[in-house]
Amino acid sequence: MASTCADSDKGIEQAINTEPIQVPSQNGMQRAYFASGCFWCVEEIYEGVKGVNESISGYSGGHTKNPTYEDSNTGKTGHAEANEVVYDPQVVSFKTLVDVYFASQNIEQLNGQGPDNGSQYRSILFYQNDNEKKIIEAKIAALTQEGFKVAAEVKPFIKFWRAEDYHQDYAQLHPSQAYIRGVSIPRFKKFAAKMPELIKDSVKH
Repeated sequence: MASTCADSDKGIEQAINTEPIQVPSQNGMQRAYFASGCFWCVEEIYEGVKGVNESISGYSGGHTKNPTYEDSNTGKTGHAEANEVVYDPQVVSFKTLVDVYFASQNIEQLNGQGPDNGSQYRSILFYQNDNEKKIIEAKIAALTQEGFKVAAEVKPFIKFWRAEDYHQDYAQLHPSQAYIRGVSIPRFKKFAAKMPELIKDSVKH
């Protein structure tokens, strides 16, 4: 892979005026969906949070079936790099995951995060029901009150497409890779300094 995340039949997904899809709980675990720049970074952040079992890298928010990394990078699929966060609601709430989302990104950066720019790196919070939507909207309202111009989109969740296997656990498997050392790990550390009480004891960076 190169040193940036960026270098590495239409129609099923129409998020406007669409009812969200509720993903059923499995073995007590629930799922949340976020897009916040490079999915390598987001995966690393959420997997470091207590109560999160796994964060899966993929694509969501667009209009094409079975998007690939190469397709997504063109910006023509409508998809953003996204993450499926598998979590235990008895340990960590959706509200806290939303707090993590905003604490781990540049809230005002449009169509990108850090060095990664383009619609495929835009920020999106996906909601599966009215309660999640209200939690997201309340957080955005609070941030707006603080003076932030929130760039993130809020969209109903429709479909998550899992990314290619080589993207999964990328930061853990390639800790010496230039992008991971220069972008992912510093982004994680910056977030962890803001919310140290949420970080798993096993996390070492």
